Amino acid sequence: MAEHATPHFHNQPGVPAVRVGAKEFMCIGALPPFDHPHIFIDMGGDTEAICPYCSTRFIYDATLHGHSDPAECELKARAA
Repeated sequence: MAEHATPHFHNQPGVPAVRVGAKEFMCIGALPPFDHPHIFIDMGGDTEAICPYCSTRFIYDATLHGHSDPAECELKARAA
C-alpha cells in the first residue's frame, strides 16, 4: 500500500481534540473496521475544524508538519 498523499487522521483514542499539522486532510473517525466514510476536510483560513461525522475537533499546529498530536491519531500505511 502506498503512503497517502493526503494525511489521514482518526480519533480512536477518543481525545477531546486532535492537533494536526495539515489544513487539508481526511478524517476516518476510528480505525477500520469501525471507521466512518473517509471525508476530506479543508480548514481554509481557519485553525480549527470539526468532523461532521464523528464530531472530532481538529486544531491546526504548523509545528507538526503533517503529523498529529497525539501521534497515534495519524493513520499510517500498513506494511505489505
